[in-house]
Amino acid sequence: MKIIKGGVCAAKGFKATGVHCGIRNNKSKKDLSLIVSETLATACAVYTTNLVKGAPLIVTKNHIANGKAQAVICNSGNANTCNADGIEIAEKMSELCADALSVAPSDIVVASTGVIGQPLNIEPIANGIPELVKNLSANGSDAAAEGIMTTDTVKKDIAVEFTVGGKICKIGGIAKGSGMIHPNMATMLVFITTDAAISQEMLQKALSSDIKNTFNMVSVDGDTSTNDMVTVLANGMAGNKEITEDGEDFNEFMKALNTVTVSLCRMIAGDGEGATKLLECKVSGAKDILTAKTVAKSVICSSLLKAAMFGADANWGRVLCAIGYSGADVDVNKIDVSFKSNKGEICVCINGAGIEFSEDKAKEILLEKEIEILIDLKDGDACSTAWGCDLTYEYVKINGDYRT
Repeated sequence: MKIIKGGVCAAKGFKATGVHCGIRNNKSKKDLSLIVSETLATACAVYTTNLVKGAPLIVTKNHIANGKAQAVICNSGNANTCNADGIEIAEKMSELCADALSVAPSDIVVASTGVIGQPLNIEPIANGIPELVKNLSANGSDAAAEGIMTTDTVKKDIAVEFTVGGKICKIGGIAKGSGMIHPNMATMLVFITTDAAISQEMLQKALSSDIKNTFNMVSVDGDTSTNDMVTVLANGMAGNKEITEDGEDFNEFMKALNTVTVSLCRMIAGDGEGATKLLECKVSGAKDILTAKTVAKSVICSSLLKAAMFGADANWGRVLCAIGYSGADVDVNKIDVSFKSNKGEICVCINGAGIEFSEDKAKEILLEKEIEILIDLKDGDACSTAWGCDLTYEYVKINGDYRT
């Protein structure tokens, strides 16, 4: 397996693009994206657990109930959520896109992201679709990634090449996610494409299994979004024998999918609103996987710990505090804690108690852009990783005037 270029266009038969159609006032910002497969693809998705769901999610769920889709259209700048005509607008987006591509509306995945509770005008979308379709390109992943961004500061894309049954396959993805990011699926938009041949049942199994250890382990601010989902389209154009059951081929597909999703998780967490640092909490020595996940999530979600990381303050007591209220059944008198970055590693707590350490060295380590929080529970062999970011003044500024 190797990392390659191309994002959602890396796999055979996929084209994409993004344009500014007028939803957003800033004409330099793309606000409408399209991803298209040459052929009808196997499709699956996972959705936010928020009871308030954007109209596009409801429409998409109905469209891919048969396990098939051929295109994804997504706008930014308006979430099309909590609108009386939301379903109607989402369906109209699908119809307009389908007409322009000469495919069925039911084969369109539709998504929206942006401000909640403001009506979405279909006119700029209708006007922008002809240009969108005209600009479709095998090199269009970057443009598509830009078109789904809201408060994101960088585009997020990744692709890998792997082998299944002697055939070279590719899988790639783009994502948006900066704020309103919290575990329990999915709190971001992620679009993944692959030319591997895989049944809908196994594709859904792969995605549903993967998100438990990837997207559900990301938190920026503790808010679970209303609109977000992860979708995968697999068009089978790599020519491998269709994956229809567990085995070596399925395992290889899972490894490739996980490489893509973990990379996107790190990008999303590192680009949290106002963030200056990517935080990666690694828990080892847990008695079971649930305990490991619970501890990792609790620590990465701690506002006090996130603030300490912003200030490069090795306040390890906040790590233990977050573990203590996590609800996990752990022996707090066994816990070891260390901080690690490119500048080295420093142990700050052994068996639940503080030890002497160099504050200067700790600060040097915590001033780096990527910080690892290492926790050893010393109670078993299970482990888990969660991703987040620091909490900064800029986060409050961004969300204080997000709508206006």
